[in-house]
Amino acid sequence: MNLTDLSPTAMEKLKSWRWDRIIEKHEGPERWEDTLRYNEPEFLLIGGHDVLLPVDRGQHPNITILRCIPSTDASVLTLFLKDTTYVPNRQDEYFAAGYMAVCERLPGERFYAATVYHEWFMVDNQN
Repeated sequence: MNLTDLSPTAMEKLKSWRWDRIIEKHEGPERWEDTLRYNEPEFLLIGGHDVLLPVDRGQHPNITILRCIPSTDASVLTLFLKDTTYVPNRQDEYFAAGYMAVCERLPGERFYAATVYHEWFMVDNQN
């Protein structure tokens, strides 16, 4: 799915949504309308779902999905990911490449958009 595939109604719904972020310090909430205007986001296919994160499409090759946890009714996805776009030294990834996102499915639509996008120390409690 691409942003250009969205109906005018779906695009208006998306533009009306807000998302919150903590990147180095609290900087939210942001408006999706502004994110779409000033950045170049695009959908990622994550766990079989079309998901829109507030990152430029050029970052997509640097993003690794570590976990995708759907809610019981699949209306919300909790994501843990690694984005190495701005991390030149691999040894710094633990501190600088981790992010978590809460993504909600827009009412009446089949795609998700982030409503929370925060930095995250890459904790692995799966071992």
